[in-house]
Amino acid sequence: MKRVIVAVLIPMAVTIAGCGGGGGSSSPATTAISGTVADGYLIGAEVFLDKNGNYQWDSGEPKTTTDANGAYRMTVSAADASMYPVVVRAIAGTTIDKDTNTAVANGYVMSAPAGHPGFISPMTTLVREKMTANPAMTLTDAMTQLRNQMNLPEGIDVMADYMAQSQSGTNGASYQTMHSIAQQMAGLMGGQANLVMTGSSVQVNRYRGMMATINANMPGIAANVTNSPFMTTMMTTMQSQIGAIPTTGGFVNYSAMFRNMTSSRYFWSNTTPMTPMRGGMM
Repeated sequence: MKRVIVAVLIPMAVTIAGCGGGGGSSSPATTAISGTVADGYLIGAEVFLDKNGNYQWDSGEPKTTTDANGAYRMTVSAADASMYPVVVRAIAGTTIDKDTNTAVANGYVMSAPAGHPGFISPMTTLVREKMTANPAMTLTDAMTQLRNQMNLPEGIDVMADYMAQSQSGTNGASYQTMHSIAQQMAGLMGGQANLVMTGSSVQVNRYRGMMATINANMPGIAANVTNSPFMTTMMTTMQSQIGAIPTTGGFVNYSAMFRNMTSSRYFWSNTTPMTPMRGGMM
C-alpha cells in the first residue's frame, strides 16, 4: 500500500520593516510648488491640487490661499506635483482683483496644465482645456493655437505672467493686450457662475461647455476687448446656451469645439458671437 503524503501550506504573515532603523515606515517625499494667480493679480483666491479632476477642492487635496501679491505656495507629494493640475477659485465677495482693488462680484475657476503651476490665468485655463479635450494635443500646439486665436506675434508666451511682461521689453504691448483679453475672459467666466457653480461646487459639463464656447469665440473676444455691445451680446447668448447643458448624466464631449487648428480663420466670426464661419461646431 502506497503512503500518501499531504503537504499542508500554512499561511504566514510577513512583515517588512522600513529601512532607516527603528522599523518605522518612511513618509512620502514632498515638494513645494508655487506661482502667481491673475486676471489681474488675485488676493485671497483658493488654490488647490485637483487630484480627481472635478474643479473643486475635496478633503485630502493640498490647499492654500493667495497672498497680497496674488502669489501662493503649498506643499504636495513629490509624485503628485507634475501629475495633477493646480486649480484656482476666485471667491465672490472675498477674492480681490488688484486691477480694481475690489472683491470680484462673481466667482470663477481657473487652472493650468499639470506640471505648470507657475502662473495661472484665463489663458492657462484655456490651454489646459484644449489639451484635456484633445489628449493628442501637445502643450506647444495648444499654446500656438491660442496665440494665433488672439492674433499675437510669434514669440509671445501665452503661459507667461502678462502682468509682469507688459511692464518692460519689446513685447510689452502684446502682453498688455493679453491682459485686456484675460479681463474679458474672466468676465465671461464669472458671468456664468450662477449656471456653472453652486458655492464651491462646479458642474463639470457646464464648465467645460463654457470654456469650449469661449475657445470657439476667442478671435472675436480678442478683436472686441473694448466693444461693450459685442461682449454683452456674447454674455447673454452664453447664458442661454450654457443653461441648456444638462447637469446630470454622463460626460459631454466638447472636443469638436477645441479643434487642433493653428489659424484663427478656422474659428468663429470676429464680429458676431456664436456665428460659425464654416458650418459650425456646436
